[in-house]
Amino acid sequence: MPRRIRLVHSRHRAIALMHQDRGRGSRADLHMYCRKRGRAETEWKEVMKLLKPIAAAVLLSSAAGLSGVAQAQDHVARLSVHWGPKHHSAIHTQMFADEVNKRAEGRLRVDVFPSGQLFGIREQLGAVTSNAVEMGGIVGVVSFPPINKNYNVVSFSGLFDSYGEQRAFFTDDAAGQAVWDDITKKSDTVLLMYNPVGPVMTFSTKELNGIETMAGLKARALIGAERPMWEALGANTVSMPTGEVYSGLQTGLIDTINSPPGSIRAFSWWEFLTHGQKPYQYYADAYIMANATWFNGLPEDLQQLLMDVGAEVGKISTDTILRTGEETLTEFQERGGIVNTLAGDKLAAFQMLMTDKVQPAVADKIDAEVLDAAKAFAAN
Repeated sequence: MPRRIRLVHSRHRAIALMHQDRGRGSRADLHMYCRKRGRAETEWKEVMKLLKPIAAAVLLSSAAGLSGVAQAQDHVARLSVHWGPKHHSAIHTQMFADEVNKRAEGRLRVDVFPSGQLFGIREQLGAVTSNAVEMGGIVGVVSFPPINKNYNVVSFSGLFDSYGEQRAFFTDDAAGQAVWDDITKKSDTVLLMYNPVGPVMTFSTKELNGIETMAGLKARALIGAERPMWEALGANTVSMPTGEVYSGLQTGLIDTINSPPGSIRAFSWWEFLTHGQKPYQYYADAYIMANATWFNGLPEDLQQLLMDVGAEVGKISTDTILRTGEETLTEFQERGGIVNTLAGDKLAAFQMLMTDKVQPAVADKIDAEVLDAAKAFAAN
């Protein structure tokens, strides 16, 4: 049978590694192997000498190419969102990025990372603040209360009757401005675009038709301001980020959520949810925020470009969010889902519970002077 030889780095081990089926190889065999190996090494060195100039040329060419890219692409921004690509807010995030990239003509590129590829719903603001990413999709009720508890005013059921009124409190009212300025200063962020997720209502795998059907439910709690309602209703709560809701519904760990309608479609939660219940409780707003230090380092014309595109696309997002929600509810019903809009005695009972038990508990999470200012602003 043919001799089997295993190549090794040390020639001194060659004898020990040359084996035949019938004993050891001869000394002549060893000399022949070493001579052949020596010629191979010499040939290899000659090849490497020839390749060195070629390798150098390739490296220089690559470096020149990268330099050209760097010169053409002055700034690159990573925009992280937790929303799936089908979500209303994700669609308008991508619209924002596409329009910025188009108008910037290579000087600025925004790359969108959806579906929590980089960070989840609870980590987005911290990622932007630390400049782990330059931009992020921030859900206000999730990210802002830990910085300033008075943002909880938006979760005070029935206080604001539109996104416009709610936003105006933070831009036009002195108390609201102070809250917003405190949040953006502490988080080192700047607002680029309003990108609402939709008004919030209740969905469940169980029947929903008034407060008497809600006791004992296993409700997902995303924010602290939700817990007072679930406690008043006698429901159990489970803290759970958005990325775990699908499996939570699938396994029965939870059976009920508060959510904008668009999310049940975008995250496929409607595969398990069977019932929905109105009225809407509050208007959940979201924002595309940029790291302020990074933003302020951009040329002024690029800063203005981001603001202009944000205002334009943000208006589209806001103008269509309510219609998107209603369209989702129609699809939900076409899939066999049931949506009950409380009226009469059932609505009165729900509103009384919110007024007598839920609102006082939420009010404890807001400074009295800020809540009074918000009430006065909404009344006017």
